[in-house]
Order: sequence, then structure tokens, then C-alpha cells
Amino acid sequence: MNPAAAALVGGVVDYAGLFPPAALPMADAVQAYARYLDDPARAMLGRFVVPVSRLREFEEGAVPLLPRGTGSMPWRLSALTGVDVTADIDLALRFNCRHWEGSEVGHAVIDALELKVSTAVEIEAAMSMMPKQIAAYFEIPIAADPAPLVDALRRSGGFAKARTGGVTVDAFPAPADVARFMVRCRDAGVAFKLTAGLHHPLRGDYRLTYADGAPHGTMFGFVNALAAAMLAWRGHPEADLVAVLESRDPAFVRIDGDAIVVDGERLTAAMIDDARRATLHSFGSCSFREPADELPAVGLGNPVGGPLGGPGAASLSHS
Repeated sequence: MNPAAAALVGGVVDYAGLFPPAALPMADAVQAYARYLDDPARAMLGRFVVPVSRLREFEEGAVPLLPRGTGSMPWRLSALTGVDVTADIDLALRFNCRHWEGSEVGHAVIDALELKVSTAVEIEAAMSMMPKQIAAYFEIPIAADPAPLVDALRRSGGFAKARTGGVTVDAFPAPADVARFMVRCRDAGVAFKLTAGLHHPLRGDYRLTYADGAPHGTMFGFVNALAAAMLAWRGHPEADLVAVLESRDPAFVRIDGDAIVVDGERLTAAMIDDARRATLHSFGSCSFREPADELPAVGLGNPVGGPLGGPGAASLSHS
């Protein structure tokens, strides 16, 4: 794979198979993640997403599959908190203590927590309790200008998270709202993740669930989103980002030697690594196969196996 394209999609898919529309049982989801860790496209794989409330259930299913021994690479988890953030942080830390490198029950680490908030006060209160070794992603509303919330994240050292879809048409935000969110994060120096509605690399009309006869809707493409984030990092205005987010033509991104070109911007692998760390770390998807299998359709080549990581792996140095 072209090195710039590999940097663009490295570690980008946080696997959320427990969540709709897949909504897999825990046993199926952890077995799928274990397979993806050995998949030829494993370089695209990020964290396993699980609610804190289901950590014990996760352990019951995953313990036989977790790596063990000195030098083992842990399964990296992003855990969603509930109402009692303090208690959930404690549960996450206890989980990490049980699953250290030499643990008999396997090596795993919660190195990210995801919280849903709507006020700056909630952000500041949660960040005052957040352990330094755990990255915190705050899902914020983006239908209105999120600048005050993004500024609270800047002050507190948290990351942002925006919802880009769901299982109904009205769950998808306007491209202008996503573009504004990216620009606000860029201007504040706040990195972010996205979640939902990003199974496919290219914007288009797709079915919203896996049920027979499911309704269709217009979904964002994850390559569109990554390309828009690159343009934001390069200082482009919101209008340029909207044009890329709305594009259904795979030619909006193309290979150029060892680089890729987006809207006239030639981006090398090193530039994309920097941009990913500063902007879009990852996106949550209940499917890994669709993002990996469909990526060649936008002309970026087949994902290739390699060390897991991507910007998510480096995020703790920014928290």
C-alpha cells in the first residue's frame, strides 16, 4: 500500500461490534476482534469499544483470547462511561490492574474512556478526575456551534468526539456541521474521533441497518472524513471541507507517487501522521470488514498488515 494511504488509515477503525446496527453478542464481538488482529488488514484496526458496565462480561468472553507473557501486545480498549463517571474510572483502573503484562487472565488495557456531555462544567469535572494514562474523548453535540465546548476541552486537555450517523436518517448531521466541528477543533488544537455511520469509505446511499428491507440513507464516507480532516489541518476553510465531505467521486483523493493528493494538497506519510495526531484519531464502527474490504474502491489500494497503532496509540502523549 502507498505509505501515505497507509498512514491515512492506520489504526483508524475502533471496533464497536457490540453496538447497533451489528449489536453482536459479547462472545461474537470478542472473537471477531481476535480474528481481525490476525487479519491482512489489521493495520487499520484500533481499539475494541465496550461499555464500562459490560467489562465483566467482556472478561468472561475475552480471557481465553487475550495475549499473555512478557512482551505481549495488549488488547487496547476504549470504554464508554455511564452516569457515575467516578465509579467508572475506578472500574477501568481496576480492570487495568487485573490485566497487566504478567497477568494469568491475559494482557489488556483501557487506555481511552468515552463520555457523553453537553456542558463545559461536565467536561471540567470529568477531566479533574481523569488519570493521566487514560485518554478522554467527550462526545459533544454539533448541531449548534460547538466552540464553547471545544474550548473547554482545550483548557482541560480532553479530546472531542462527534456522532456522524446512526440507524435512522435523522441521526446524520449536516456536512456543514461536521466541517464546522473539525475547524473548531483545529483552531483550538483539540484532536477528535468520530462515531457511527462511517462503515463505507465513500459517501453514498446505503442501507442503515443489516435487517432485510432496511431503509436507505445518505452516509458519510470515512475516507471523505479523513480527507476533510487533512484539509482542516492544512488551514482550509469550512467550505472546502464540506465539498470533500459531500463528494461521491472517488477521484477527490488520489495517489501521487509516495504521497496522496486531496483538493490540490500533496500529503506525504509524515505529514499525514502529524495531521492524524492533531485531528482525526479514529472512528467507531460496528463493522471492520466493510471499511477494510471496500477501501480499494477509492483507489488507495488494499490495506496491508503491520503493527497496530496509528494516532490512537500515540494519543496519551497529548492527554
